[in-house]
Amino acid sequence: MQKTTPTPEGIEQASLVLQNIIDKTPLQLNTNLSEEFDCNVYLKREDLQQVRSYKIRGAYNFISRLSKAETKKGVVCASAGNHAQGFALSCFLLKIKGVVFMPKTTPKQKVRSVQRIGKEFIEIELAGDSYDDAKYAALKYAQKEDSIFVPPFDHKLIIEGQGTVALEILTQLGKKKLDYIFVPIGGGGLASGVITYFKKHSPNTKIIGVEPLGAPALAESIKNKKLTLLDKIDNFVDGAAVKQVGQLTFEIIKDNLDELLLIPEGRICTRILNLYNRDAIVTEPAGTLSIAALDFTKYNLKGKNVACVISGGNNDIERMPEIKERSMIYEGLKHYFMIKFPQRSGSLKQFVNKVLGPDDDITLFEYTKKNTKESGPALVGIELKNKEDYDGLIDRMTKYNIDYTPINNNPILFNFLV
Repeated sequence: MQKTTPTPEGIEQASLVLQNIIDKTPLQLNTNLSEEFDCNVYLKREDLQQVRSYKIRGAYNFISRLSKAETKKGVVCASAGNHAQGFALSCFLLKIKGVVFMPKTTPKQKVRSVQRIGKEFIEIELAGDSYDDAKYAALKYAQKEDSIFVPPFDHKLIIEGQGTVALEILTQLGKKKLDYIFVPIGGGGLASGVITYFKKHSPNTKIIGVEPLGAPALAESIKNKKLTLLDKIDNFVDGAAVKQVGQLTFEIIKDNLDELLLIPEGRICTRILNLYNRDAIVTEPAGTLSIAALDFTKYNLKGKNVACVISGGNNDIERMPEIKERSMIYEGLKHYFMIKFPQRSGSLKQFVNKVLGPDDDITLFEYTKKNTKESGPALVGIELKNKEDYDGLIDRMTKYNIDYTPINNNPILFNFLV
């Protein structure tokens, strides 16, 4: 199967291939977001897909086109989770043996889901700490075993499968004009599919790509005007954290986005919590990128029709404490300090009674008392009710001669201590 450029006609063909395989997920007008941004915000709910992400579209479109000779060799993929689940379901439906390579950092919920979906047709191998590490192991295995590697994004058939999301959105909108569409970007398969279909069928819609700030693979490639491999990334937004986008997807995307946004992981976490608390929608970090981007776009959305693709909902409940923590730190509601308390009676009592504000709360206190007259260092976490209370807290620490060091903005110290 040769790698060629995807086409709108190929997307329409993929839609026919997938018509009895996938769910046509709803395009829902979200009241809360529409009121917040004074526009009509439609959510394309790929989190409601049977594998809780859009990835089944590309995986099945690719695997189902293999010849009998190719399927006998077996198939292999590398994935942080969502592509693996689409791959696993495709293998189960087509009765093809497949091997999935996943990073060791993949949430357990996703690993279990892949095995449950693929059943006896799937074998799972954990390799490396990132998608790129898993990809290297998968390619090595495929070469050794003469198996077919199923790429997560960088192939015509994968892109055309993902592009059926765009086809469905325009079909569901009917005669309504779509002004903007926000699309999450990891390797670039979904964005490439949206661009391919929209440039022909909705050319006036502005297409806004969204990457996590900690994994700006596309942004760096565009900046350098060539495909760029990042040295390191933040794996938190695991469904979109790649060190390098695809060669084919890069060629499609680089000149066709109207805007590319990099969204802080903390803001993504805030939107995850908001969606859950307001709308009972469970999204994963990558699935929340497009919604978090509404706060950052240069465009005035007032009165416009806006679509956001929720690309996935495979979130492990065990991650929620970290999600809340990242959100509070980003929003300025949680701060960590190293504080040297004098070795005298009442010093901690003074700090609580005089330094802390009426709505401030100590959430972490780790202190080792020394057998000398020197000050003992303590790690202190403080939660604020309002971010504006921070200046008052700092003023009171200065007034009472508290020896403190803020560590929120010191990554090395923060990661070591917290």
